[in-house]
Amino acid sequence: MTCRVVLVAPAITPSLRRARFDDGDSIERPGTVALSLPAAGGEVSSPSVRCRETAAALGLDASVEPELAGLDAGRWRGRTLEEVGTAEPDALLQWLTDPAAAPHGGESVRELCARVTGWLDRTALTAGRTIAVVEPEVVRAVVLHTLGAPEAAFWRVDVPPLSATEITGGPGRWNLRLGQAGG
Repeated sequence: MTCRVVLVAPAITPSLRRARFDDGDSIERPGTVALSLPAAGGEVSSPSVRCRETAAALGLDASVEPELAGLDAGRWRGRTLEEVGTAEPDALLQWLTDPAAAPHGGESVRELCARVTGWLDRTALTAGRTIAVVEPEVVRAVVLHTLGAPEAAFWRVDVPPLSATEITGGPGRWNLRLGQAGG
């Protein structure tokens, strides 16, 4: 049984432009969101406003999947990376270098990776294709899991807005398919 999962990063938002921890803002220019996606048996979305709006703009009837929520940035939510770096430089450095750290009072990279891997393991039990509009950090977690890469590599994966990343496989064996998802 082969499972395919196409992960789509959300469209650009003012928060993304300013390197701000998500504060629930809407996507910019929803009428211009376009991406060619294959047909799918399942369509899901992270619960954030930007992921739900991106899914709708792409014409998807996506159900919200709480396990695909972005990284909980705790008290840093709504602040820019620069603001946090100025106010709490040691805490920011710890967070960016230690996957188990959560100095902001939210969720660690390790916790996010475990949560996303749990969802992926359950999704692997269904044949067919699932399209998931998810936060960039969810894509990072899936890529690390697929490649068996260490959590320390989390911040080394860039995920541009409206990029599509596809993985194929099943329980215990995933393959990363680079480039635009095909039909």
